[in-house]
Amino acid sequence: MTYASMRECVEDLEANGHLVRIKEEVDPYLEMAEIHRRVYAAGGPALFFEKVKGSPFPAVSNLFGTLERSRFIFRHTLDRVSRLVAAKSDPASLLKHPLKNLMLPVAAACALPKKVKEAPVMACTTDLSSLPQITCWPDDGGPFVLLPQVYSEDPKKPGILVSNMGMYRIQMAGNDYVKDREVGLHYQIKRDIGRHHAHAIEKGEPLKVSVFVGGPPAHTFAAVMPLPENLPEVAFAGALAGRRFRYAKKGGHTLSAEADFCIIGTVDPTAVKPEGPFGDHIGYYSLTHPFPFLNVEKIYHRKDAIWPFTVVGRPPAEDTSFGALIHELTGPAVPDSIPGVSAVHAVDAAGVHPLLLAMGKETYVPYAKGDAKKPMELLTLSNAILGFGQCSLAKYLFIVDEGDNPHLDIHDERAFLIHLFERMDFTRDLHFQTRATMDTLDYSAEGLNEGSKVVFAAAGDKKRNLATTLPRDFSLPDGFATPRLALPGVVMVEAPPFTDAAQGNATAQTLADHLSQVDTTGLALVVLTEDAGFASATLNNFLWTTFTRSNPSHDIHGVGATLTHKHWGCIGPLIIDARLKPHHAPPLIENPEVSKHVDALCQKGGPLDGLL
Repeated sequence: MTYASMRECVEDLEANGHLVRIKEEVDPYLEMAEIHRRVYAAGGPALFFEKVKGSPFPAVSNLFGTLERSRFIFRHTLDRVSRLVAAKSDPASLLKHPLKNLMLPVAAACALPKKVKEAPVMACTTDLSSLPQITCWPDDGGPFVLLPQVYSEDPKKPGILVSNMGMYRIQMAGNDYVKDREVGLHYQIKRDIGRHHAHAIEKGEPLKVSVFVGGPPAHTFAAVMPLPENLPEVAFAGALAGRRFRYAKKGGHTLSAEADFCIIGTVDPTAVKPEGPFGDHIGYYSLTHPFPFLNVEKIYHRKDAIWPFTVVGRPPAEDTSFGALIHELTGPAVPDSIPGVSAVHAVDAAGVHPLLLAMGKETYVPYAKGDAKKPMELLTLSNAILGFGQCSLAKYLFIVDEGDNPHLDIHDERAFLIHLFERMDFTRDLHFQTRATMDTLDYSAEGLNEGSKVVFAAAGDKKRNLATTLPRDFSLPDGFATPRLALPGVVMVEAPPFTDAAQGNATAQTLADHLSQVDTTGLALVVLTEDAGFASATLNNFLWTTFTRSNPSHDIHGVGATLTHKHWGCIGPLIIDARLKPHHAPPLIENPEVSKHVDALCQKGGPLDGLL
């Protein structure tokens, strides 16, 4: 089966027990998002909201809420697309397994977009105010399009085969936007639409942009797929859908023929307006900043249109399934893309970009053994990783030699961290970039799009046995409390609130001086936080707290720290200051009144009875 529309997908999911309908009217302001979050957390089905308050359009969410459901949606095409990706990385595999690859020509044929004259999406028109005004978090700047496919072409080289279709933030109302005429267009750094916008600015002309919503679910997935610049998302969308991407042209704009909605307009080459705040996937609000905006010319929609959406927030969330599926498809291509690197893993629980794990091959001095073995080639590979696509936005890069433990699974984050901390030489194996370009959504540094990076490298034999209990004579100085092990060798410690950089450095130094005088045997890392109980309760809490709230150049300290020929190191343990700082964005918190209302909906006889 291939889907020609979102409705076909919804009906298929419902027929196979993967979707439930909510017949009562539901408020798009906070309430729909709260229901979605609870159902997602419970591993529940996709949700079809038949009546959205203030809108004539039904909505669907949690389509990709589990990896199993995502695989079900693409069950007839996923294998052949995986083989297509593998064949690109290893063309010889086509000869090795000819029978398994018989369907590859079909997948390749589906990748070619098809221009049509009749487009279901052009059947009707509407306005912005009639669309479901879904707002996910109390302090969001307004309602957002939450699964947009933002399409643009390069003004210097137009054409659908060199187009870009990405998932960028679209704010439908609020701030200074003219009602029903303007929407915010927030794209992060290192996104292809930025190159198109830059070329439009050079030519001094508006950039034509189309925002597709819905259509075959493969189109939505294609918008988040990290693809090389020479492969357009519309081609991948067709291959994954098992059906060529159909498009029409209208007034110079490109329309996705089978989308449920299409918002078309132009971006002024120089104008910006405030966009945000928005509760984002790192688990905090991305704050208000000036961004481009779209002057809306028209909104088309199908007669049977359904508005798909998701809810973004602290991971894991629905986009976690996107990440897992992306890894299934692209993981085998990593060694071909970065020779010497066998695997990379962006840690979802840490907000994706803040923490990247990698495994490579240390072959520069293959005869080095024991204490003589140290990270060498791993450092070269680290530079390659930090220059590769979206990996370039990583803040912490942890890389190990796969030869030290051939059975180490990069997706077993606990085992990976233990392996790393057992082998690191803290005097030698930390490497900083102190002024670097960072993910737009990361507020751990003090400026937008800027911060620092650090590489933790480990190779060779174990250098320490990590403690599974606190050392008998371990103690803390006055003002510090509640030490809790988050995992072997890693201790969370409550510290006084952070006020400014000087106080932060003094606090860390006070702790470092004290720890140099007490027993820290088996401890590799001490993390400062406001709530050690929370931060140590689960691995996910540790990852989220530590790596989303720290800026390496400012917040990494250590016992017995030294600076030798501009290289920083320490005897250890390391100290990471992961306290909330005044310049950080606030974490996401649900509205208690809405939570109470959704509690009532879950009661016996209520519309959500039995769903959660």
